[in-house]
Amino acid sequence: MSKAEIKTATPENSIVRMLEGVVVSDKMQKSATVLVERRVKHPKYGKIIRRSSKIHIHDENNECGMGDWVVIKESRPISKTKSWVLLKVKQKAEKK
Repeated sequence: MSKAEIKTATPENSIVRMLEGVVVSDKMQKSATVLVERRVKHPKYGKIIRRSSKIHIHDENNECGMGDWVVIKESRPISKTKSWVLLKVKQKAEKK
């Protein structure tokens, strides 16, 4: 295989994972914790149940706050626990 035939991972041929969730913690600098929920079918009983994951994200400009609905995308590992970045804030939380 020549060097010209080797395909590299570029935005055109790679799949970017994007998720939506709610910010549950923004106490860190340039970071936040997002709760992402998904629905799965129970393997034996067939009932649809909710499963959730807490994902640490990188928020470069500290633009998201507690309760905000955000869109995140997967990226290269930024630290030991962060490999997702904030794409956009979909809906701001209501101020009380």
